Amino acid sequence: MERLWAPWRMQYITSPKTDRCLLCSLAQESDDEKNLILLRGEKNYIMLNAYPYNPGHLMVVFYRHIGNLEDSTDSESIEHFQLTQRCISLLKETVNPNGFNIGLNIGKIAGAGIEDHLHTHIVPRWSGDVNFMPVIGETRVVSESLQDTYRKLKATLKQ
Repeated sequence: MERLWAPWRMQYITSPKTDRCLLCSLAQESDDEKNLILLRGEKNYIMLNAYPYNPGHLMVVFYRHIGNLEDSTDSESIEHFQLTQRCISLLKETVNPNGFNIGLNIGKIAGAGIEDHLHTHIVPRWSGDVNFMPVIGETRVVSESLQDTYRKLKATLKQ
């Protein structure tokens, strides 16, 4: 039997659950590296997804706690889209993907894990990145640690 090593999952499993919004809490803390926040804008921030579909899976998150796109202001939406564009450029330069999945999951039924705090997912994709594991084993393999990915992306941002 093959074993998959994903030690970061235990932190999620054993972490105390709270009614407080995780995305609001992370934005208010100052340890960006610990919280995987790569860049802070005026109305949104960019962070690595702590439970990624692929290495480099980023999220653009509104600072304001809103669950519907139509509740965002023009200035929030403009910056949100600009930061999404910046994520694409950053990932192209740093990890050279062949494509992207980009989207918002609005509402629990649409797959939103944090349904009351809107955020956009930017998932880099490579030819052959989906193999038999998700289909047969119902398991996804992420081939790089979050810290390594964070450091690479942060270094590119500083250039």
